[in-house]
Amino acid sequence: MVKTRSLVLWLIVITVSAMSVVGVAAQRSYHIEHEWAKIWIDSDGSIDLLYDVEVALEYGDDINFVYLGQPQGDFTIGAALDQYGHMLQVADASSGGEYRIRVDFYAPLKAGQTLRFNVSTNVARMIYEDIENPGNVGMQFVPTWWQEASVFDLRVMIVLPLGVTTDRLKTSVDWDNISTEDGRLSVYWERQDLSPNQRFEFGVSFPKEYVQDYETRPTGLFAFLRQNLPALLVAGVSITAIGAVVYTARKRAYFAPSVSVETLGIRHGLTAVEASYLLEVGPTKIVTEILYGLLQKRAVWVKATDPALQLKVVQQPQEGESPEAPLRYYEIDFLDAISEDGTLREEKLAQTVISLGENVEEKMRGYCRRDTIDYYRRIVAKAWEQVEQADTPGLASKAFDEQLLWLLLDPSYQSRTQSAFRDKAFEPSPFWLWYWYGYHHYFPNPTYRPDVENPARSGEPPKIPGADFANNIATAVEKTSNNIVANLEKFANSLIPVRIPPKTSREPARHGAGCACACASCACVCACVSCACACASGGVG
Repeated sequence: MVKTRSLVLWLIVITVSAMSVVGVAAQRSYHIEHEWAKIWIDSDGSIDLLYDVEVALEYGDDINFVYLGQPQGDFTIGAALDQYGHMLQVADASSGGEYRIRVDFYAPLKAGQTLRFNVSTNVARMIYEDIENPGNVGMQFVPTWWQEASVFDLRVMIVLPLGVTTDRLKTSVDWDNISTEDGRLSVYWERQDLSPNQRFEFGVSFPKEYVQDYETRPTGLFAFLRQNLPALLVAGVSITAIGAVVYTARKRAYFAPSVSVETLGIRHGLTAVEASYLLEVGPTKIVTEILYGLLQKRAVWVKATDPALQLKVVQQPQEGESPEAPLRYYEIDFLDAISEDGTLREEKLAQTVISLGENVEEKMRGYCRRDTIDYYRRIVAKAWEQVEQADTPGLASKAFDEQLLWLLLDPSYQSRTQSAFRDKAFEPSPFWLWYWYGYHHYFPNPTYRPDVENPARSGEPPKIPGADFANNIATAVEKTSNNIVANLEKFANSLIPVRIPPKTSREPARHGAGCACACASCACVCACVSCACACASGGVG
């Protein structure tokens, strides 16, 4: 009887203990709605890695952060952004031989909710000599895998260096699709319904002449360690010191990737000048647009045009007067580039363009570049519709003035201007210094001279025949672009970013979160397309 009671008590203890363990293990259930990874292979042997992840918490404790694995320890973290536009905190959470980042959520993810975010990093020394394909280099990538979560939709895209073609490309597994992006070949794979802890490897190999730097094939001890690293780690062999040598940092200055994975959709709110950068308008044309914007605001006047523009800063409205529209950051930079004699300093002007590009890239983080470009092209088209559909010459002229900077983004603005004013005259206002500057400087014996300091006293300007106006504006824009600076070559050379001596990785992306755990692992790099590699773990908390 006593033995029976003891057995019952023992079974109760075991049952309670088992239930306790189950209860702990079942504190949280989550899955990954999608995990999209996009890689740009840079000519310096590094990669820009952008993760776009959507986490769904089914039940249990809140998720405050996510761990994402990194290919190796020489990486630089950029910014992180969630679907609501919140900037997220990201930290290096690497430990020992596990390389990962931690992305803290803006607010805890509750049961029944999902959250989408993206984060980017730049990872140095990712391109290796391909030992299976002489003359080639390559990389292998394993997207983050999750030990306690299913992945419904996995997508990987690798954007190859400029010039690589399909006939010179080898991949470890057949691609699902190929496309081009900014003239660069892109390889795409997708997988659905991954089980917990399931992982895939994606490798590319291409001729080494398409990159400037790559890691040569290791020999001797290094080759042995790299090929047998997983087994050595399992065996508990410490190679921390050797790993530090193998992955010594060589960080380089990083500029944000010029293309982003679709995360937050279209980036609204850019000005016409900022949109011109996205639409790949040339630097001199961008500077010309900034000048026209300043002329619109009556902030500058052109005193001379040959051999280069000579500008005068127009006196700003005094107290009590109606101020013009506030100056944009790039307009302030432009004014700072004006020297005492009124000419533009090439280096300062180049820095204006570079700063504009950096600001636009910062604003584009987390947004879809392609959709954003299409959106601003539609704005340009709508601007022309306003001009072309105006019922009277006065309304058409007013619309042309209001939409001027957008209209100039159309490569065929001259022919469209001719078409829009074919049957109507152009009726300028004395306040439109952007037009009178060209009319005054580029055409002989102008019949009208506005009072630059006080256009209201200039009198009624003449109407301009539509064909003449179209030719005038086209000629003025073209000559302005050609004469924007005295030394166009010096200006162009100043646009080339100064390369910082090789150090480590670069500067990239975003993300953050809080407390509890499921494991994710990593991306990895190898000396050949088909080799094995060791990775870091990740998870949520």
